Amino acid sequence: MRLLLLSDTHLPLRAKVLQPQVWELVEQADLVIHAGDWVDVATLDELSSRSRRLVGVAGNNDGPELHARLGEVARVEVDGVRIAVIHETGAAAGRERRCDAQFGASVDAPADVLVFGHSHIPWDSTTPGGLRLLNPGSPTDRRRQPVGTVMTAEVSGGRLHSVELVPTPR
Repeated sequence: MRLLLLSDTHLPLRAKVLQPQVWELVEQADLVIHAGDWVDVATLDELSSRSRRLVGVAGNNDGPELHARLGEVARVEVDGVRIAVIHETGAAAGRERRCDAQFGASVDAPADVLVFGHSHIPWDSTTPGGLRLLNPGSPTDRRRQPVGTVMTAEVSGGRLHSVELVPTPR
């Protein structure tokens, strides 16, 4: 199963539209995961209509309608891989420890992968407890990065693999 991970699209504030390259990745994905800061409900509606399957959460820049439709935490199981989605995980320092405590093996509903956003800075690490942490960055607001980014990944045989950071230049 092909995954596309997005976050912090901030439409139409940081850009007017998503790049054609991003829409091509949406069309290729079996599951699109958006980790918040959509800003505009129209972005949710368009992404929902163009995705085979969409899982998303609201972020700190999203209004009441997006929060009502999405919530702040989402969970999905894909071929035996338990994925949680949240917008913000706090500062980089101590992130692994905090995420293990909230989503790791010791909680009632543990995740294998946590997709998050907020910083606009890509992140890929594994906590001491084995939780994979992925932040795809932002396709539209590169914040201290050379270009915007998204992530792609594959799930098969109960494992996440082929995680790739994809540049999304304007």
